Amino acid sequence: MVMFWPIQQALNCITDDGRILGKIQFDAKTEQYLFCPEEDEVVLSSIEASQIENRLADLHSGNYLMPMQDDD
Repeated sequence: MVMFWPIQQALNCITDDGRILGKIQFDAKTEQYLFCPEEDEVVLSSIEASQIENRLADLHSGNYLMPMQDDD
């Protein structure tokens, strides 16, 4: 299972055993949400990949909104 924890305009993707897989961030240049792995060689299980893909789809469709932080 992957949990999504909002932090500094991103969503940390964390496994149920506490392993950080990476972050979902918004790329303003392409206006898309992207998964950015914590390490170059992160290996995702099929369930983890599916859950991250579902969250990305929910963000793109507007079904889920990422909390944004304004430091100004």
